[in-house]
Amino acid sequence: MNPSRKFAVEIEIVAISKQGGRRYNEDVYGHWHDGRFVACLVADGAGGHGGGDVASVTARDYLLGAFSASPSLEPVFLRSLVEHANDAVVERQKDGEKLAAMRTTVVMAAVDLHTDEVVWAHCGDSRAYLFRGGQVLARTTDHSVVQQMVAGGMLDDEGARAHPQRNLLLSALGAADGVIDIAVSQPMPLQPGDVLLLCSDGVWEPLGDAWLARTLQASPSPAVWLQQIDGAITSHAKPDHDNYTAVALWAHAEGEGATQMLPAADALSR
Repeated sequence: MNPSRKFAVEIEIVAISKQGGRRYNEDVYGHWHDGRFVACLVADGAGGHGGGDVASVTARDYLLGAFSASPSLEPVFLRSLVEHANDAVVERQKDGEKLAAMRTTVVMAAVDLHTDEVVWAHCGDSRAYLFRGGQVLARTTDHSVVQQMVAGGMLDDEGARAHPQRNLLLSALGAADGVIDIAVSQPMPLQPGDVLLLCSDGVWEPLGDAWLARTLQASPSPAVWLQQIDGAITSHAKPDHDNYTAVALWAHAEGEGATQMLPAADALSR
């Protein structure tokens, strides 16, 4: 252990991804680690079967492949990765037909276990949350019409979740002109007990931030928490409810919690 480190964490990771009430699951998640760096992401595709699912897989494969080749928490580096992931999606659009109009959101988080820091980057309305003490310490801001309404004081977060325009995005990967909104955080300290959640709108929209925080406080593990999330979505969902995907990263004090990571091969899993 580096004696200058104030904290030393190990990461436990659990994920779920389900099609909900839709015919296909256009969400994907991915994961990679090398013992020092951990990268996880969630992508939510749009464009119909043969489109949205291809877009989300294309973005995931590019981002995890490029990050694993030269892992870093530099915000400029992560922004560049997302920009090039957009290029990869646009290149696949050239195959035409159902792929021509495909899009995908993406949210990616990277952790450095040597410095106990996390950085995230996103485009669209798939979210990252950092919980500390069971409360939301930080959260991404959606690139969406209703988020602009919230920023302008026309809606609060609860009203945004039920607004008829809640699914209208202002930015997503697949922009042929390369003009996309990308938000990248600065490195944030990661402490034992912190929980990082990456999820598609199929999770946060029906449940809300307050519900996520409340159930996290009562959950002894990420597996139990995701089981609660899964059960709550399925028990109250409408017949055609959206795909939903969540990846939870739980920070344990080094040596106190069994480190459980999805194997690197799961970078290609749903």
